[in-house]
Amino acid sequence: MPNLKAIRDRIQSVKNTRKITEAMRLVAAAKVRRAQEQVLATRPFADRLAQVLFNLQTRLRFEDADLPLLKQRDVETVGLLVISGDRGLCGGYNSNIIKRAETRIKELKAEGLNYKLVIAGQKATQYFKRREAPVEASFTGLEQVPTAAEASKIADELLSLFLSEEVDRVELIYTKFVSLVSSRPVVQTLLPLDPQGLEVADDEIFRLTSRGGAFEVERQKVTAPSFQAMPQDMLFEQDPVQILDALLPLYLNNQLLRALQESAASELAARMTAMSNASDNASSLIKTLTISYNKARQASITQEILEVVGGAEALG
Repeated sequence: MPNLKAIRDRIQSVKNTRKITEAMRLVAAAKVRRAQEQVLATRPFADRLAQVLFNLQTRLRFEDADLPLLKQRDVETVGLLVISGDRGLCGGYNSNIIKRAETRIKELKAEGLNYKLVIAGQKATQYFKRREAPVEASFTGLEQVPTAAEASKIADELLSLFLSEEVDRVELIYTKFVSLVSSRPVVQTLLPLDPQGLEVADDEIFRLTSRGGAFEVERQKVTAPSFQAMPQDMLFEQDPVQILDALLPLYLNNQLLRALQESAASELAARMTAMSNASDNASSLIKTLTISYNKARQASITQEILEVVGGAEALG
């Protein structure tokens, strides 16, 4: 006969676990909202920077500008920036980005190219260092809601590798946020900057809302702002090429910050989903254990009644 106390203890343990997973789900939801607010807060700067670059592009041809960040070189070594999380309990978020990085490394090796890694996130750092991969730098303990200072620190490392010609191309591997239940690891070339890539395209932002007691994400299309060209008679105190040389690192920082924001939103959404599933599984297990407890209790009561009746018949 099952031990009633053991079943009661198991039910209480599962209930405590459910409280923890539910709390983690709500914390992740709050951080998703903060990430969403940060995306909206950084958008005016990104729009203004794009406007300045647009106007500079009308004054000169980027292809003719002899700038280090635009210089195309024969590729022998590729720098890979891999963005993962510092913690687990977020479903397949970390494993998916690591698998995508491994796939890209295999592709580079098949092309006869060398690679160097720059990693943001504890999970990917531990994984590649255990395998003695060429990790040039790692950044851990980043804020779950990324900051411009963190993006700038990572950008400085990438610029150092590229400008010193230790790497001839820099690629970014991060997780693109799609929805609360969907994210996609992607590869994007960061350096050298592509003049065509500076064109402003329509963008999307996400809004975390609640409907019917459940969280959901609404995606909103953001139309690119219409830029007004600078007057043709406007004079620059500095050469436009020098201005462009100063602004391109800012553009790179902005690209990195956006990738960090997308990755953070993907990680938090994956944690929300994982904790929600864990809470649902705990609730299901509690129901099963409760049924088992009731059956065992009923069997115990029935056994006691039979023993009393048997004893009474023996005395009679």
